[in-house]
Amino acid sequence: MHTVVDAFVQVVEAAGAVIIFVGALVAVVGFARALPQRDPDAFVPVRLSLGRFLALGLEFQLASDVLRTAVAPSYEELGKLAAVAAIRTALNFFLAREIAEERRILDEKAEREETGGSGSAGGAASPGPRGSSPA
Repeated sequence: MHTVVDAFVQVVEAAGAVIIFVGALVAVVGFARALPQRDPDAFVPVRLSLGRFLALGLEFQLASDVLRTAVAPSYEELGKLAAVAAIRTALNFFLAREIAEERRILDEKAEREETGGSGSAGGAASPGPRGSSPA
């Protein structure tokens, strides 16, 4: 039984690592595409995407930790699992909160643009003196 669970742990850990690695690659590509725009809002989707990959990867890593302690755990292993689970759960919570906040900001911006809000050039959101250099 130990051997089978160890194999599962390896597979789940590898899946989590692959998810995080793929997310980092996607973020680097997105960052490279957004960089020439020099618009801070262009980076928000990159952060959202990376955050989702990180959250999913952390879930897989937590699952591997749970599997690792599934077969006759000692009190020391359970304590380590509790600490790791608490840290990863906190990271996941804050990632999810930041993703939700960024998503809300993007949705509000899209809504303003659809309704013809003041997000366009010359509106209240972009005063004249700051706009003197080409963006």
